[in-house]
Amino acid sequence: MMRKSHFICIGCPMGCDITVSVDENDQITQVDGHNCKQGKAYAQSEYKNPVRVLTTTVAVDGSSHRFLPVRTNKPIPKDRLMQAMAVLTTVRVDRPFEIGQVVLKNIVKSGADVIATDVLSNIDFD
Repeated sequence: MMRKSHFICIGCPMGCDITVSVDENDQITQVDGHNCKQGKAYAQSEYKNPVRVLTTTVAVDGSSHRFLPVRTNKPIPKDRLMQAMAVLTTVRVDRPFEIGQVVLKNIVKSGADVIATDVLSNIDFD
């Protein structure tokens, strides 16, 4: 029995509506609706192993800045996002922090590090 999954491609601004057909062995048999190679590759990847960059904040100690914006340095499996968020709710950082500085290594054993996306200096202007 054939199944179909639908995706909106984010590979380019066109936002193609792509359909991936899979067989009873969960093998992709056909990809329709893409207008470029990027779309086909995106849909195949999204079906087989969906990943996302996690963007959030972590708590800050000793500053009027209550949160430091962070993100993963590479995409992590979509099914581990909630687990990663649970871990990050327990993380607290202290000043100083530079953009790109690692806040937490290898979050949820994904191979991705959580990095700061803003500066948190020792000087508090608030």
